[in-house]
Amino acid sequence: MARTEFYDDPSAPKPNSLVVGVSAVVTDEAGRVLMQRRADNGLWALPGGGMDLTESVPQAAVREVREETGYDIEITGMVGLYTDARHIIAYTDGEVRRQFNICLTGRITGGALSISDESTEVRWVPRNEVKQLPMHETQRLRITHFLQNRTQPYIG
Repeated sequence: MARTEFYDDPSAPKPNSLVVGVSAVVTDEAGRVLMQRRADNGLWALPGGGMDLTESVPQAAVREVREETGYDIEITGMVGLYTDARHIIAYTDGEVRRQFNICLTGRITGGALSISDESTEVRWVPRNEVKQLPMHETQRLRITHFLQNRTQPYIG
């Protein structure tokens, strides 16, 4: 299912759902960031997705990283809480989503790199190359906050 992302666009369709999303900045021992190229829009993103009704935020992040990258992780912290109402995601099935995202940090505990049907590529990206990848501005903001080594999570 394809999706179109809108940001601060007055022509964006009106949302018909609100989804709690999670994402994770996972780094390796060299400090590289685990990134995926999304199959639905071709842009690079942190692993993540919607939270199920039966799980906690950390459980959702662990599940999403495993599903999308093949790696098992443990949660080590929080980058921030992102609730910008100007970000709208429209899907080809008619869902128009307003999403808020809780972005966590994590480290690998097991598993092996694999690509899911949600991604066309998964790789470790050196920190100095992350910002050069084509990605949506909401993803870029989360990564920027992580790279700033903030002492407190972003709330906005």
